[in-house]
Amino acid sequence: MTRHTDSAQELTLADSRVILRGPAELADALPYLLGYHPDDSVVLVGLHGPRGRLGGRIRIGIPETPDDWPEAAEQLAGCLVEGSRARGLRPDAAVVYLCGGEGDPAEAQAAMERLRPLAQQLRTACGARDLPVYEALYLSGSRFWSYCCPGPQCCSGAGAELPPPGTTPMAAAAAFAGIRVAGSLKAMERRLTPLEGPAALRQVHAFDTAAATLVPRMLGAAGDVSAVRAETLRLAERLLGRFHRGAAPRAGRDARPSGPRSGGGAQERDDARDDALITSAEAAALILGLQDRTTRDMAAEWMEGARARQALRLWRALARRCVQAYRGHAAAPLTLAGWVAWSLGDEPAARVALGRAVETDPDYVFARLLHQALNDGLEAEPLRHCMRRQRALRGLGRNSAGRL
Repeated sequence: MTRHTDSAQELTLADSRVILRGPAELADALPYLLGYHPDDSVVLVGLHGPRGRLGGRIRIGIPETPDDWPEAAEQLAGCLVEGSRARGLRPDAAVVYLCGGEGDPAEAQAAMERLRPLAQQLRTACGARDLPVYEALYLSGSRFWSYCCPGPQCCSGAGAELPPPGTTPMAAAAAFAGIRVAGSLKAMERRLTPLEGPAALRQVHAFDTAAATLVPRMLGAAGDVSAVRAETLRLAERLLGRFHRGAAPRAGRDARPSGPRSGGGAQERDDARDDALITSAEAAALILGLQDRTTRDMAAEWMEGARARQALRLWRALARRCVQAYRGHAAAPLTLAGWVAWSLGDEPAARVALGRAVETDPDYVFARLLHQALNDGLEAEPLRHCMRRQRALRGLGRNSAGRL
């Protein structure tokens, strides 16, 4: 069993030389490492060298069924080793995090005990790959527990309080480096969750109506396909202008969601206002048009500057409109949302959107490629450069055709 003292681990944060000593500072560091609070998640973090430099990290949702825990543990450990090796450096050790949601200490302690076998399976799977686990932690709200604790003299059954916000070395280093924590994973996922209630019913009706007209044209002659592409991009341009002005359409009331989404915090209120800027008919026409890969690729070029931030709001709003039988259509707007978020430097939001796109359609190649590139630590700029070049070539072609 791992010896559990304040000096048992000494971890260096990349080039910042932030030393994390003991489970409390390790627990506090996790949101800064990921960029968000990973509720209901399993996270593995690789460690490199004698001082435990933090390396690759992998997150999945906690499998609901204990029967799935052994397989999940094996896959996570394997992915951490192989993914790190593909980037040129195999990890020497690991830290395991199991993250619950908010709850009182008694509920959190019960959840921690329920997940203890999963923590052990993760330690065993890592150990089988010559990857010792220096620490295994359960996090819930402002408390944490160590699965490596040797006895009650080390940690009480109620767990321990996390350090006050902003008081740890990691918090100071993150503030100096401009690293921010976006919020909880659930909050980011809610921004992409389909609407419910009357708004969803109106959206389904709009989809049915638009599909009867658009789909035959999209599957028809080349002239029809080109016309639909142009109409789709013009509609997207109009909506981006509307987002810039913030003025709702006359029919905007039919888009306003009902239920919890219309209340809550500032983020929920912002999303509700964006929902109200798009009619159900406009959303249906644009989402259907984006199922064409060429149209989607052209829309992906709105990736920089103020236009990119408006585009990100639009793609998120369209993802929320992919309701009921049309949920499978969300792969396109989710991928665009993930791409633009990545291009703007918001990697946590990009991972959430691209991950959901891959879950929606595992065969959606653009989403898979972006998700893999992001997880491999690649930069967005080479792809942005290619898109700028394609845009310039199209403009050159139009100018040449006009002169001819």
